[in-house]
Amino acid sequence: MEEELKCPVCGSLFREPIILPCSHNVCLPCARTIAVQTPESEQHLPPLLHPRVPAPPAAATAPGAGAGPGAAAGSAACLDSECAAGGGGDHADKLSLHSETDSGYGSYTPSLKSPNGVRVLPLVPAPPGAAAAPRGAGPASSSLTCPQCHRSASLDQRGLRGFQRNRLLEAIVQRYQQGRAAAAAAAKCQLCDRSPPEPAAVLCEQCEVLYCAACQLRCHPARGPFAKHRLAPPPAHPGAPGGGGDGGGGKGAGGGRKLPTCAEHDLENYSMYCVSCRSPVCYQCLEEGKHSKHDVKALGAMWKQHKAQLSQALNGVSDKAKEAKEFLVQLKNLLQQIQENGLDYEACLVAQCDALVDALTRQKAKLLTKVTKEREHKLKVVWDQINHCTLKLRQSTGLMEYCLEVIKENDPSGFLQISDALIKRVQVSQEQWVKGALEPKVSAEFDLTLDSEPLLQSIHQLDFIQMKLPPVPLLQLEKCCTRNNSVTLAWRMPPLSHNPVEGYILELDDGDGGQFREVYVGKETLCTIDGLHFNSTYNARVKAFNSSGVGPYSKTVILQTSDVAWFTFDPSSAHRDIVLSNDNQTATCNSYDDRVVLGTAAFSKGVHYWELHVDRYDNHPDPAFGIARINVVKDMMLGKDDKAWAMYVDNNRSWFMHCNSHTNRTEGGVSKGATVGVLLDLNKHNLTFYINGQQQGPPAFENIEGVFMPALSLNRNVQVTLHTGLEVPQCVKQTKLPNN
Repeated sequence: MEEELKCPVCGSLFREPIILPCSHNVCLPCARTIAVQTPESEQHLPPLLHPRVPAPPAAATAPGAGAGPGAAAGSAACLDSECAAGGGGDHADKLSLHSETDSGYGSYTPSLKSPNGVRVLPLVPAPPGAAAAPRGAGPASSSLTCPQCHRSASLDQRGLRGFQRNRLLEAIVQRYQQGRAAAAAAAKCQLCDRSPPEPAAVLCEQCEVLYCAACQLRCHPARGPFAKHRLAPPPAHPGAPGGGGDGGGGKGAGGGRKLPTCAEHDLENYSMYCVSCRSPVCYQCLEEGKHSKHDVKALGAMWKQHKAQLSQALNGVSDKAKEAKEFLVQLKNLLQQIQENGLDYEACLVAQCDALVDALTRQKAKLLTKVTKEREHKLKVVWDQINHCTLKLRQSTGLMEYCLEVIKENDPSGFLQISDALIKRVQVSQEQWVKGALEPKVSAEFDLTLDSEPLLQSIHQLDFIQMKLPPVPLLQLEKCCTRNNSVTLAWRMPPLSHNPVEGYILELDDGDGGQFREVYVGKETLCTIDGLHFNSTYNARVKAFNSSGVGPYSKTVILQTSDVAWFTFDPSSAHRDIVLSNDNQTATCNSYDDRVVLGTAAFSKGVHYWELHVDRYDNHPDPAFGIARINVVKDMMLGKDDKAWAMYVDNNRSWFMHCNSHTNRTEGGVSKGATVGVLLDLNKHNLTFYINGQQQGPPAFENIEGVFMPALSLNRNVQVTLHTGLEVPQCVKQTKLPNN
């Protein structure tokens, strides 16, 4: 609440707050500093804003100018009646205005910035030589700009006294200061390193820190950035601002609040409220006629009314505050969930990467085993070949040395005895060195090739899957509805769902508890399905899909189609000679030939009844009433082709017709004002006609199957009006139809 009790200019608690026309508040001393003199009226300032200008010798003792040494030095008289009474002396310096020569800044007018960040403009200096206008000289010529909404308000002859004092805010500020004083009765310095801390000596209203004398000199010197800070005595000290002294708003030092009195009539209490001026007034103000044409009401009644309005508004704010608190709790829970989910995902990531490392390590061991086996196999083959070749070489070398020794002998007979056998041995030894025997059986190269590039590329591309299955769609029940035999469904994705959705799949059962089937696939979130059965209950559900797959189903919504059908003639499918009016419920024709028009409803199940009222009937034409397929021929009488089942009737008799076959002639016709009823019973698969509530002949057609639309053929001599949404009349229900 403290922010509401601070002045937007000085940033301190309000002192003598006044109410601006825009309903914002500002301190009276601060209002004096931000009042601006308009250029065109610099010669006629209101009494409150008379500038201080050097008084010429002849005017040194002018009325209103202060006598004494200070007057000759350029000081001006106090600008407000409050100052003249000695009540505003603390702010006299703030109201001092100097000429451009005295200020030393030429024509430059600096702007000020309050501790709350509001930029305000000081008074514009008066031009050189401008004399102070005496009290009451001319109308107000200065304005005051609200530091919050920047609206300007002109001052009248009363100056700032023309604005009302906000005594209620003043009282709240005093109570707040008293409460703060009571709460800080044992206030200690907040920066002391002693134990216990020293008692606080001052309070910085900007820093909101309590200092003892030593800490204030050390940590908060009155220079540099702290020079503009306001130091006040601790709230617990007697005589502190607002700490129990007189607040100037009609309150005693320790007693209760006094009733406020009229600003213009000190002895009169406020008793009425002027709605036009939005200010309380007394009876004497009313007797003087100041509010004669204004809306004036009793003060107590307006007080109660405005209290009730404020209470009602506070209830709304309270509800929003409650929602905000619940939202904050939700956000805090969200923080905790994010933290927990982050830790879970980190643990999952580490586990997945460790699993990949373990799998790679195991595969590495398998590959190393294969390399070892291949090396051992090659070594074994080479060693076997070395041993075999060494043995053969030793045998061949020994045979060679033996043969050489035999050749050295000079005994022919002895040589010939062994030469044949020795020659064969040498030949056999030579044959053992066949082609390829002196070639290695294995190579030094390993035929094992490991292609790790795809795996390495996969590792480099390893990332979180951004595309997930879409969440469950939420059916918007407030937008789902049924009309006749059509249903409309609407859905949306849950909030904070970031998974992309490429489309939706809507499924509907058969209206009799059967299997679901797809009726719509697309990106829209609103779908209307036509051509359903009347008086049936359908179950519907929807799911979303994207490139990752199909998400889960939504909840199932139950939709009930209408018990009876509401429809009109269909202008889109009617013959061009048909003329429709009365919201497509009345039909006539421009041609003397019969033309066909269909209804907008299609029936395949249930019992349906509608009536056609004959509005005009001239020259005894033969209108035909019945049902037809959607592709019926429309330029001849209904029933002449195999797509229609009809009863055509004149003023005396009627016939049933299908495939141009006339049957069941029945006496009794129609005239102007007659009503023809059509009963289509698709449960019993028959069609029955009525004229003026009486059944016309037997059931016209039986064993009819399929989808039918109401149909009518007529020419320009007939006009009929369609009536739908009718329950089957009791007389029709009780009529015993043959062959049922």
